[in-house]
Amino acid sequence: MNRINIGQEDPEAYKAIMGLENYIVNSGLTKTHRELIKIRASQINGCAYCIDMHTRDARKAGETEQRIYGLSAWRDTPFYDEQERALLALTEEVTLITGHVSDATYNAAAAVFDKVYLAKIIMAIITINAWNRLAISTQMQPAKG
Repeated sequence: MNRINIGQEDPEAYKAIMGLENYIVNSGLTKTHRELIKIRASQINGCAYCIDMHTRDARKAGETEQRIYGLSAWRDTPFYDEQERALLALTEEVTLITGHVSDATYNAAAAVFDKVYLAKIIMAIITINAWNRLAISTQMQPAKG
């Protein structure tokens, strides 16, 4: 059972986070990059609702089962290209921010993305982390099926 529904109880707050989400969707980030960020951050945060949603979205966008299943061990697979590896490393460090984002990780991402695209990646990571925290704190559950 869900706790409160933020969209019902505080529609302005929900509208604000949807503004970030809409920005990310229309930002020019590729669908693949967006979904990899969303799935990996959601895995780290343990957000079942978001993992379910974004793996479904990734499949609809043409992502393979192999790459989706491999995300939690992406460093040990050949499934992801240089940009995706930089994006996933940055996603992990921003999500686990207590250790800060290392210069090595940031510089690796900056080497394969221009500054504008990198800014969009960081905003996408921040946005999914906000969604994860909303879903986890209100105990949102994925639907069976």
